[in-house]
Amino acid sequence: MTLRIELSQNPTEEQRQAILAPLRAHNAAKAGATTPEPVALLVRDEHDAILGGLYGRVFYQWLFIELLSVPEAGRGHGVGSKLMHMAEEFARNKGCVGIWLDTFDFQAPEFYKKLGYSEFGEIVDYPPGHKRHFFQKRLMD
Repeated sequence: MTLRIELSQNPTEEQRQAILAPLRAHNAAKAGATTPEPVALLVRDEHDAILGGLYGRVFYQWLFIELLSVPEAGRGHGVGSKLMHMAEEFARNKGCVGIWLDTFDFQAPEFYKKLGYSEFGEIVDYPPGHKRHFFQKRLMD
């Protein structure tokens, strides 16, 4: 078999799935099969418009928080903390080991520290002049 590597700067979903399929098969063989379970907590106004919230997914018994957006009117009023506490309760009910997330230095690293999250890594100069921080909180030991 002859292998070659080709650059695709506009990859299709079909190409993505072709790369993902053997990776999922390998992961399932080593760690067991699992399917990501998405979850969202929505912050709505009195007109039912979504102004922010939390979006994540449970995978391998961990909740990954991909997005957290607190509307300006909710900042400093406990909305972000309530979203995080609700996410933790959801994760506990799902039997999750913990929660992990990432944030930039110009976003909310101190917020997560106050909620008991511990930093387990960072990327310096991502974006240039800033840092990207990675946090986790174990829910069970």
